[in-house]
Amino acid sequence: MRGALAAALLAAAGTLAAQDPLRVGSKRFTESYILGEVVAQAARRAGARAEHKPGLGNTGIVFAALKAGSIDLYPEYTGTIAREILKLDRDPGIEELNRTLAPMGFGVAVPLGFNNSYALAMREDRAQALGIRTLSDLALHPDLKLGLSQEFIGRADGWPALKAAYALPFAPPSGLDHGLAYEAVAAGKVDVMDIYTTDAKIERFRLRALEDDRKFFPRYDAVLLYRLGIAKRFPDAWHALNALEGRIGERRMIRMNAASELEGASFAEAAALLDAGEKPRRASERRFLDALFAPDFWRLTGEHLLLVFASLAASVALGVPLGITAARLPRAAQPILGAVGVIQTIPSLALFAFLIAVVGTIGTLPALIALFLYALLPIVRNTHAGLEGIGRGMRQAALALGLRARERLWLIEVPLALPSILAGIKTSAVINVGTATIAAFIGAGGYGERIASGLALNDSVTLLSGAVPAAALALLVQGAFELSERRFGWMARARIQS
Repeated sequence: MRGALAAALLAAAGTLAAQDPLRVGSKRFTESYILGEVVAQAARRAGARAEHKPGLGNTGIVFAALKAGSIDLYPEYTGTIAREILKLDRDPGIEELNRTLAPMGFGVAVPLGFNNSYALAMREDRAQALGIRTLSDLALHPDLKLGLSQEFIGRADGWPALKAAYALPFAPPSGLDHGLAYEAVAAGKVDVMDIYTTDAKIERFRLRALEDDRKFFPRYDAVLLYRLGIAKRFPDAWHALNALEGRIGERRMIRMNAASELEGASFAEAAALLDAGEKPRRASERRFLDALFAPDFWRLTGEHLLLVFASLAASVALGVPLGITAARLPRAAQPILGAVGVIQTIPSLALFAFLIAVVGTIGTLPALIALFLYALLPIVRNTHAGLEGIGRGMRQAALALGLRARERLWLIEVPLALPSILAGIKTSAVINVGTATIAAFIGAGGYGERIASGLALNDSVTLLSGAVPAAALALLVQGAFELSERRFGWMARARIQS
């Protein structure tokens, strides 16, 4: 009997494992989105279930997702693995990378066939006028304006080390989104930006990639960084992924990037060009309403509503009692208000990355926890302020009626403070609608998916198709709460008078 039960449990476990999808991650820039789709499509053609979790922020966040087991693999570059993840000061080969990564439970495989290095670039006419050809030449022009991406500024193989290697005289630059930097260079607002050498926009914007004359940057060969064991879990998919080795040359990658960045193709459509071999086509103008009500609209709406209101409900359940405690126990007021105030100052992406490591997953759960924490401050503060604002005469009248402390709280004080409490909940709800868009950077979905894609592509139509419904939802939420404030305020006053 026990043997039969054990066999049944093993069979059930095997079935669940077979149903477990191959989870593919990608970073928040065009090429990574496309490569993530290439990998997911190859796995599906092999008969495996594959999920692509796109745009998971920078290297730190997507690697944290890999460590937590929230994704199984993602496209990465050898130079990034060596310098940013392993903190090596040399340019190791794949065998050395695998020896170093193996104790951590990871491996590198499937060199895709191209090197996508970092470089600094200027407008061709501007570089020619100043006689700038190499990175060393930049040191002769300290008045140039830099527009570097946030990740490049913070990377071990990025701006700080590059500045030291070339003795560049520039002050620390402020971060600029990679997709927006091209427009800034074209408009003359900045002179120098960081680029990926397979960017499709280099030629379109007539940029000159400055020669790395001191050979600072390592090779950034595109590979798959994966969790050990996926070859056994997904043998057919792994065989299909290995067939991608060497298939994507530099020109092919630039072509796929151009399909998304210049021609309006989706990331999945651009990835399909690897096999279709489609010739370049003219960019077609997309209408905003078509992008707004695309097939993913209702899915994104449902995900956004879940993020906003599930986290809000939890914040109300904890925030109102905390506000009451702060009002009734003066010694507890400062620690409680200080704690929720400090939480509000934590940068959202930093909190998301921390929560990924704590809860061991990406997606909805860490996003809900982060939104729950961010929503506490207005609710706690307004509950405390509403109760503190009740007049002394009203409290004495309640005492004269012989009401006990608990009865005074729920029959008199909370109803009088209700307008203030509802105002705090309304503020938290509206803030949550906006903050929930950032949750897309850790795979939680919602309207932020479109905003992240629009930023990566510098595509205003895609960006607005996510920003407009988020703004409309915020207005609807605010209007609904204002109606509730009027209704509950009237009901509270009627209850006290009765």
